[in-house]
Amino acid sequence: MKLLRLAPENTKFPFMRFRRVSYPFSALMSLIAVALFVFRGMNFGIDFAGGTVIELRAKSGAAEVGTLRTIGEGLHLGDIEVQAFGNPADATLRFGLQPGGDVAQQAAVERVRGAVDAYYDLRRVEVVGPRVSNELVQSGTLGVVLSIIAVLTYLWFRFEWQFAIGAVIATMHDLLLTVGFFSITQLEFNTTSIAAILTIVGYSLNETVVVLDRIRENMRKYKKMATAQMVDMSINAVLPRTIMTATTVMLALFALVAFGGQVIRSFSVAMIWGIFVATYSSIFICSPMLIYLGLRNEDADKAAQKHETEHKAETADSARDEAAAAPANPPAAVEKTPAPARKATTKRATKTRPA
Repeated sequence: MKLLRLAPENTKFPFMRFRRVSYPFSALMSLIAVALFVFRGMNFGIDFAGGTVIELRAKSGAAEVGTLRTIGEGLHLGDIEVQAFGNPADATLRFGLQPGGDVAQQAAVERVRGAVDAYYDLRRVEVVGPRVSNELVQSGTLGVVLSIIAVLTYLWFRFEWQFAIGAVIATMHDLLLTVGFFSITQLEFNTTSIAAILTIVGYSLNETVVVLDRIRENMRKYKKMATAQMVDMSINAVLPRTIMTATTVMLALFALVAFGGQVIRSFSVAMIWGIFVATYSSIFICSPMLIYLGLRNEDADKAAQKHETEHKAETADSARDEAAAAPANPPAAVEKTPAPARKATTKRATKTRPA
């Protein structure tokens, strides 16, 4: 039985030929992402913007998340998050900070209590203030930065320094474009989104390390091959694996978007964008960076220089020999008797021959 292949065997696509296009394009996209983050901002969820969390338990039967979300939206309290947890009878309802301070916030809690009191018991009411939200933002940012530093340190010892720098630049590229995606789509950014960003970082580094490991292996195997050609060969070698991995992950994420519900929608959509960007950066950002950072195959460079020197020497010797062989004053051309004249002379000589 023939196995399914998403990429043809022995591909020879010249990826490095597009590095002069991919870098300006990625730089432009990164600048746009930063501008969107600064001027448009993010749609922060309750975890980061502050709000109230109410824990509910159904008086009979299971908690109906859809019904609770409809009730919450009818109260016009802003963004409402309803999520089931624990046993089937438990659920949480979250809404953001209300204009008017603590008094307005308490009034909103009482409105929710009056709307669901007939069917649910309020087991816990917790208010998340701006101070706690700021601490969550700082903790999430610190976690992402420390993870990148740890990966940089690992790659520095695992590979050459050019590999580490290229991997970190590709990872930062993925983070910037993911933040820009959250800003332009205005998906809710909460603690689940932090988990999505960390997952994207892990996937991006995994793809990058796979490509870098094959490049390092081919550097040892093909010592006389040019660097760009060797990088192309390495990427083409792992291309079927990259396409298969990205496809299977995308299928799972599309299923989560379609059937996962509103709770994990931002996580799933962000992951789909992140997988696409991570696959792109491992090929068109990290790999060409090795060339720009001076990762060269020394044996190949020495062989190319030696061949060029020998070729120039042979050309100079050939020109010198031709100049020495050419005479200073070339002899004049010898006039030849035309063929008809020779024939006529022969005939006249035959006629005067004695009998």
